[in-house]
Order: sequence, then C-alpha cells, then structure tokens
Amino acid sequence: MCTLKKPYYLLIIFIFCCVICDSRAQSQGNYGIYDTITVPAIIYKGDTLSYRELEAVNIYLKLTAAQKKALREWTRLRNAVYVTYPYAKKAGIVFNDIKAQLATIPDKGKRKAYVKSREDDLRKEFTKPLTELSVYQGKVLMKLIARETGNTCYEIIHDYKGSFSAGFWQSIAWIFGSSLKQTYQPQTDDAQIEDIVMEVRRMYGYYY
Repeated sequence: MCTLKKPYYLLIIFIFCCVICDSRAQSQGNYGIYDTITVPAIIYKGDTLSYRELEAVNIYLKLTAAQKKALREWTRLRNAVYVTYPYAKKAGIVFNDIKAQLATIPDKGKRKAYVKSREDDLRKEFTKPLTELSVYQGKVLMKLIARETGNTCYEIIHDYKGSFSAGFWQSIAWIFGSSLKQTYQPQTDDAQIEDIVMEVRRMYGYYY
C-alpha cells in the first residue's frame, strides 16, 4: 500500500482547507430569504434561548362510581331543562298575559269565557308535544313553570279552574311521584336547574 509523502500530504490538507473556507465565504455572502429561520426567544440567566409554547394537555382523573352517577344525573337534568324550558317560557308569557287581560274584565262570566278560549288555544298548540314528555321531564317542567310565573302549578290551576280541579290534578301528580305544589328555589334546591337555565337563555337569546 502506497503512502503519500509528507509534502503531498500537506498540500492536500491545504487545498482541502481552502475549499472549505471558500465555500463558507460564498455561503455567508449569499443568504436567501429562506436561509434564516426566526424563532421566539427568551432571555434566561443572561442567555438568549429559543423556545416554543406547547399546546395545552388536558388530564382527566378517573371518575369514581359516585362521580359517574352524579354526572349521569346532571346530564339527564340538563337534557330535561333543554327540552322543557321553551314550554315553560311560553307558559310564563301566556300566564302573565292572561292575568293582565283578566284585570280588565270585571264580569265573572266573561272572565270564564276568556280563560276557556285561551285554554283551548293552548291545548291545540301544546297537547301533542307535552304528552311526549317523560315523567321526569314533566317534573322539571313544573319546576320551570313555577320559575317563570312565580306561581306553583297547583296555584295556577286553582286560580283558573277551581279548587276541585287543582285537587284532582294534584292527586294525579302524586301517582307519578311529583307534586303540583313544588316551588322553585334557585339558590338552594334548584341551583343546578338555575345554572342550566342560564346556559339555555344565553344559547337561545332569552334576554327578557
């Protein structure tokens, strides 16, 4: 095997170094628009360091059996409020309108006829959708009606249909484990419902 003599060895090293230096000089003098990458930087202990913000990573704990049950109950309640709140909102508007109109009708017979006409209109509009509600949704609806009108369902029936009708429908409600006399307590017992109602109102624009 032949070996290079020392002068030739030094010459080759010299030429190699010249080529490298020349290529570096050319590259430094001919930067293109894509030759430099700008990155965010921070100064840490006197040094300028590049950095990158990572996307947020959500970490969820494994739910306990009690937490899973609470989540199912809350989801069921939320769905019921979303389904029934539009009906409760309509009931509040109608109820307040009826009260305002009855205040201008002194004659008892005419008052009764007016209530009957409004009742017939409501039956035509809401009988079918309301009969499709589940018992649970019906309970939530009665809560929401109390919220929108300021009166329990029992009081509404008593005022417009009499004590006998109110008592009759109260007995029917008891069969299904509910009560027409249930009130609405947004700060305590019904706080969850109130939170969901606020969500529904923002979503559908119920600002009045």
